[in-house]
Amino acid sequence: MSADQIGFALLYLGLFLLLGKWIRMRSAMMQNLFLPASVIGGFLALIVGPEILGRIMGNFTGEDSFWATGLVTPEIMEVWSALPGLMINIVFATLFIGTVLPNLQRVWDIGGPQLAFGWTLGWGQYVVGLLLAMLVLVPFYDMPPFIGALIEIGFEGGHGTAAGLQDTFVELGFPEAYDIAVGLATVGILTGVVAGIALINWGVRRDKAQIITDVKGLSPTQKAGIVEPQDRGKGAQKTVRPESIDAFTFHFTIVGVAILVGYIILQGITWLEATLFGSDFMTYVPLFPLAMIGGFIVQIFVSKFDVSELVDRNTITSIQGFSLDILITSAIATVSIAVIGDYLVPFLLLAGFGIAWNIFGFFVFGPRMMPDYWLERAIGDFGQSTGVTATGLMLIRVADPEMKSPATEGFGYKQLVFEPFLGGGLVTALSAPLIFMWGPWPFLLLAIAMTVLGLIVGLFYFGKRRLG
Repeated sequence: MSADQIGFALLYLGLFLLLGKWIRMRSAMMQNLFLPASVIGGFLALIVGPEILGRIMGNFTGEDSFWATGLVTPEIMEVWSALPGLMINIVFATLFIGTVLPNLQRVWDIGGPQLAFGWTLGWGQYVVGLLLAMLVLVPFYDMPPFIGALIEIGFEGGHGTAAGLQDTFVELGFPEAYDIAVGLATVGILTGVVAGIALINWGVRRDKAQIITDVKGLSPTQKAGIVEPQDRGKGAQKTVRPESIDAFTFHFTIVGVAILVGYIILQGITWLEATLFGSDFMTYVPLFPLAMIGGFIVQIFVSKFDVSELVDRNTITSIQGFSLDILITSAIATVSIAVIGDYLVPFLLLAGFGIAWNIFGFFVFGPRMMPDYWLERAIGDFGQSTGVTATGLMLIRVADPEMKSPATEGFGYKQLVFEPFLGGGLVTALSAPLIFMWGPWPFLLLAIAMTVLGLIVGLFYFGKRRLG
């Protein structure tokens, strides 16, 4: 693939973002749903891409026709498919840079409730999935027991984890699990966005939300996503002179260093593991939680040595917002909606029970675990538990666009403990092989114990703090 093709793919993505913003400004329905331009543009790109328009046109023009891929070429799709995995590293690397670093007590106080809630939902997906597998899918559909792990693999792990486990599924004797996992990842993202937006709107209208509290009271410009002229502040600060380096460029290099530090940490841990134990478990751990640690380390040095206060938090936030917009648009645009085929009923059962568990957890555990801003906090973990980390971040941004609640901060703290295990971490990557080796019952008991742990901490520690 040439540099021109990559560049054009990025410009083309920008066109869909612009169209998404235009539609948001013109459509009352989109405004009432609080849909960001990135979500609108992503779905628009999905519709005109190979999965929808391409399949429709292919029936009339043939698979070799230009129209068989819709208005999005395979080269563009290849670039777009790689963007979410890259941009998520930038999003998490920027969480701490330019902020006052918290102490461990603050990490526990702010991130603890969301960790307990997300931990309960994640491990609960294994409980629900394995029970479904042992009671229905194994005896009636002759499927292997590890099929129960696909809810968490598809929903929280997403397309990337499912793709990474393709060879593993082949080695375990059931390659069809890959198609089911990818299908679940697709349903998870779509459900996470649609159901998440619906839950936010429900919260606003039932006075459960504390940030967006009055939909009817919003002015037309606010609903269109436009800042009133009198409310427009200075924004990012010019901390360096442009003849030396542009301020945005300077801050981007700081973010790059944070990601590099995270990469070095990940590679070092992976090397130590391979050297000392001869295993490769850490190869399944994604980079972005380590990039967040890298950002934390960079901020330690910034706090100590940046006497001229060159690092501006507003500029870092702009980089984060830009990356998140690109991430969301490209992730939705590249969703695969291929037909599951012969495994449609098991697929629907897995998807249905997984979604039902997440919605149940949102309504029952969310308000009882979160000490404050329960909807803004819980919606992010609902989004991640249904449709990967990016969906959770997007829903938090809809519910708390100016980051006034602790939802975004707590979500970031939570990832430090959560991501190395669930959501694409070690447990997600190793669950199917472990179930294959141990059998379903030991892993089910482990999942039940971890779910109960999350419930106890969330309900009886953080929940009581809310009541107090």
